[in-house]
Amino acid sequence: MLSAHSLFREMVDDDRAYQLFCSIAASGEAQGGWENGRIAALVPDSMRALAPKITRHGADEDKHGRIFHALLKKRGLEPVEVPPETDYTALLERQGIGLAHDKLRRDEPLTEQDVLVYLAHSRVTEQRASDQMDMLKKHFADDPDVGKAVKVISNDEDNHLAYCHEELLRLAAEGRGRFILDALVECARAEMRTYRTVSLAVMDHMGRILGWPAPKAAALAAGINAMYAFERLGGWRRMTRLTRPVPERRDALGGQEIAAPAL
Repeated sequence: MLSAHSLFREMVDDDRAYQLFCSIAASGEAQGGWENGRIAALVPDSMRALAPKITRHGADEDKHGRIFHALLKKRGLEPVEVPPETDYTALLERQGIGLAHDKLRRDEPLTEQDVLVYLAHSRVTEQRASDQMDMLKKHFADDPDVGKAVKVISNDEDNHLAYCHEELLRLAAEGRGRFILDALVECARAEMRTYRTVSLAVMDHMGRILGWPAPKAAALAAGINAMYAFERLGGWRRMTRLTRPVPERRDALGGQEIAAPAL
């Protein structure tokens, strides 16, 4: 019987599959760390109060990248090249979602609208990350190999999501609600297409590594496409709603950072 637990167990137990999974995850987190670092440096003067939180966000992403590299090292594995069709961040950028890397490489201050776009993009992508890590935590929190890493990363992703909600609600209350909503909807629609594309590509690579029979690969692809259909019909709205964080997650990126665990 196919289940999320059994699929990830297969990947974790196979060195080549685990190597690819951790390499893809580490690469994405490193890109996120760089992007947040550049955005923090270029925030306009009118929004400089956000810079420390954006910096913290980037530091968390860098930490996650180090965690995935540490997981590889613990198994005696080296990172492998990430197939371009599995590069979630790059594929989103190609669709004009988020802030272009060309813009971030220039030493020119961002506009206030740029920062709103960044926050909307982060709110959508952090929803995906939070959902994924919540699922992994459900199945692997007590795993001796990956449990500590999963719990730390999951908590961080929930903090990132809470921070995005809080800042977007504050900015919407200042009269920017229409722009924020439009940015959220545009990003959510692009993100769900990209997530399907990347999921199918990752499963294709994993299937070849793990020798999945054609019926199993087809069933997994069908499940990914069914999830995409659900999101198109309205599931995407969970990525665009703005709600106040629960009390323990208010000012989530203004407190003390949780260090990377000893793996």
